[in-house]
Amino acid sequence: MSKSFEHHARVVGALTLISRVTGFAREAIFSRVFGLGPIMDAFSFAFMMPNLFRRLFGEGALSAAFLPRFAKLDREDPESARRFGALMLAVSGGIFFAVLAVVELILVVLWWNAPEYAVDFHPPLHVGGALIPSLSVQSAALGYLLAMLMMPYMPLVCLVALSGAVLQSKDRFVVTAAAPIILNIAFVVAALAGIPFLGDEAGHRAHILLVAVSVLGAGVLQVLWTFGALRKVGLILDHRDPIAWMHVKKTLAESLPVMFGVGVLQLNTFVDGLIASWPTLMGPTIFGFQYPLQAGAMAAFAGAQRLYEFPLAVFGISIATAMFPALARSSSQPEAFASIVRSGIERAWFVGLPASVGLFLVAEPACGVAFQGSEFTYDDTLRVAAILRGFAIAIWSYSIVHIAARAFYALDDRQTPLRVALGMLVLNVALNLTLIFSSLREAGLAYSTAICSVVQCVVLLALLRRRVPGLIPPSLFVVLLKPAVATLGMALCVIAVGSFLPSGTDWNSLLLRFIGASGAGVVSYCAAAALLRARPKSI
Repeated sequence: MSKSFEHHARVVGALTLISRVTGFAREAIFSRVFGLGPIMDAFSFAFMMPNLFRRLFGEGALSAAFLPRFAKLDREDPESARRFGALMLAVSGGIFFAVLAVVELILVVLWWNAPEYAVDFHPPLHVGGALIPSLSVQSAALGYLLAMLMMPYMPLVCLVALSGAVLQSKDRFVVTAAAPIILNIAFVVAALAGIPFLGDEAGHRAHILLVAVSVLGAGVLQVLWTFGALRKVGLILDHRDPIAWMHVKKTLAESLPVMFGVGVLQLNTFVDGLIASWPTLMGPTIFGFQYPLQAGAMAAFAGAQRLYEFPLAVFGISIATAMFPALARSSSQPEAFASIVRSGIERAWFVGLPASVGLFLVAEPACGVAFQGSEFTYDDTLRVAAILRGFAIAIWSYSIVHIAARAFYALDDRQTPLRVALGMLVLNVALNLTLIFSSLREAGLAYSTAICSVVQCVVLLALLRRRVPGLIPPSLFVVLLKPAVATLGMALCVIAVGSFLPSGTDWNSLLLRFIGASGAGVVSYCAAAALLRARPKSI
């Protein structure tokens, strides 16, 4: 079992790495074409909506509630499992498209009644060597229009994620891990194809609308790709099967608490996005007072998310995804279950802690290398880097939260993560509304998310320890101490090397600083970890 878990974690991590690299390509193009202006604000808000549904329902609630039940039934009665899986996909698809119809209706109403105000596109455009004055964009209406165009991606990608749960239960991780690459390639192709449209406000709107339409095309390709692999599983659709219906109803009933438990980070991020989107959707004031955030806050927030999600997705979520089927299968074997959870925590800490510290230290050059150029200025780099530092401090806890939540679901306990998650939502909103009025401004949203994640991590592990005897023995803290010491050595090395690197603000200087500091960090951490024998042992 351990060999399988580790192998699948490496496969998912490698494919996720490719996905993130192609994602960086798309973000690099977007930032240089649109900068941190209202058009990118509107797009970031619009794409956040189908993304939220994907993470909550497709990859979160339904998958987390469905996979343990399907895996258990597949062991006991494979034919009943195939009937349950097919019916679950059919019913879920109907629900997803019904939700889509309701959301689209709401978006049409919001678009029709969007406030009539314009935001300057800053900075001025440089097209073909000519300076074009700042553009004015009615960002609220554009945001709702883009959301209407991209929302049909939601049911498609949710079906892909749910189909992926079936494949994962069969230890087939490649198809779903590779599916996001299709979306990123579609983004890149559409963004490059739309460059000839640039030159005025109408051209920029046409460009971003083309990118939005490409999302739907990518969703169709992802469905075809995943369903092609699903055919080999041999699902049997029989709407008259009472046993299959019973399992479907129980899964749907269990999915609501799972949605909050698994998706608290996504829900917190969504709340953050709504607060950051206020200048774009509602204007520069709130109840007659000046709003503390300015246009571009949502785009800057989204850019920082892309960077911190890179190590989180490649390592943290990959570990949680790969270990979930193994947890579900060993839920009745306490020693094996505890061993898998500990192994996941050790791996998440071993990678997540240095990732947190390292990304915090290289936030400025990392943002500059990823986004700076053309319409994205050095001031924009500093703005995104401030947000990234807030997110970065808790990469390790984001990873462990995913592991702890899935451990509870494998034990058929959905209420505990739900109660903890609800508390974190309340705390996040309170911190958000406090910190944005401080000197942190939009960076306060990131620090709020990080603080909530750390609290959630500690609480979940404490509660899980009560459920699983021997889960966290004293020896585990000794194991975790070694990566912490290695991380401290890495941080000192990065700071020392950084003091000798150029401090310029141009892209080449930022690249040199990023390569030098990051290289020093990787080498020093690996050397220290090897010296301390800090690498997690196989379970």
